[in-house]
Amino acid sequence: GYLSPFDPVAESTRSEATRLALREFGYIDGQNIAIDYRYSEGEVNRFPELAAELVRLKVDIILVSGGDRLIMAAKNATKTIPIVMTGGGLDPVEAGLVESLARPGGNVTGITNLNSELGGKRLELLKEAVSKVARVAVLYDPTGPSNAREVKELLPVAARALRLTIQPWEVRAADGFEKVFAALNKERPDGLYVQGGALINNNQKRIVDLALKSRLPAMYQRREAVDAGGLMYYGADLADSYRRVAYYIDRILKGAKPADLPVEQPTKFELVINLKTAKQI
Repeated sequence: GYLSPFDPVAESTRSEATRLALREFGYIDGQNIAIDYRYSEGEVNRFPELAAELVRLKVDIILVSGGDRLIMAAKNATKTIPIVMTGGGLDPVEAGLVESLARPGGNVTGITNLNSELGGKRLELLKEAVSKVARVAVLYDPTGPSNAREVKELLPVAARALRLTIQPWEVRAADGFEKVFAALNKERPDGLYVQGGALINNNQKRIVDLALKSRLPAMYQRREAVDAGGLMYYGADLADSYRRVAYYIDRILKGAKPADLPVEQPTKFELVINLKTAKQI
């Protein structure tokens, strides 16, 4: 079972990396393995029903291509089917998803990409790239637990050390982005920090276009934003993470228990800059 917070097009590059890695282990989709996909297309309230659907199908493994809330929806739907994380969200120990990274203890294991924990480094790189940055607007959806924690606890500490002022801007629905950018155009911050989460990720092109129109240098939490015209991304190499989950699927199908498979942290990080956008700004 493949559970995604995105739509099939947005998810395709990630799921393809997993499919190709599974082939290397000898699993070919449609031949000796079947993958059932469920996409919430940005609708957070659909997480529980989609997880429950996969449980009813009696899948052998649920691969979760999302953060805490999607993993928790899968965890609430089953205590027995193994759940493999692809790296999104908070530290899984803090989020209550596993007992420890070394010994997860339940039916959840996989990758953690330290997404929220990298916030300070992202601010530092934004300041390095755009030397005049003093005030940074943070665009976020407050309904996500990892989003709220990053904005309230993690980013302020990093900002103080970098002598930056951060200004949080909440967005709770798809029709809220234009209003926020209209207000930002009056406030004129020096830079923009765009968080992740289902709502923001599913309106990525819109955010990128608005930031470009406002000539705001922006740092994103997703590589795809830079491919869509955003200025900068820094984070774990996601393609690497989506390939690595094939190892967990292989081990579990051969009889290993998720409780005994340590959660891995990334070893590869990437900084991506869109030069065309840099010239435009």
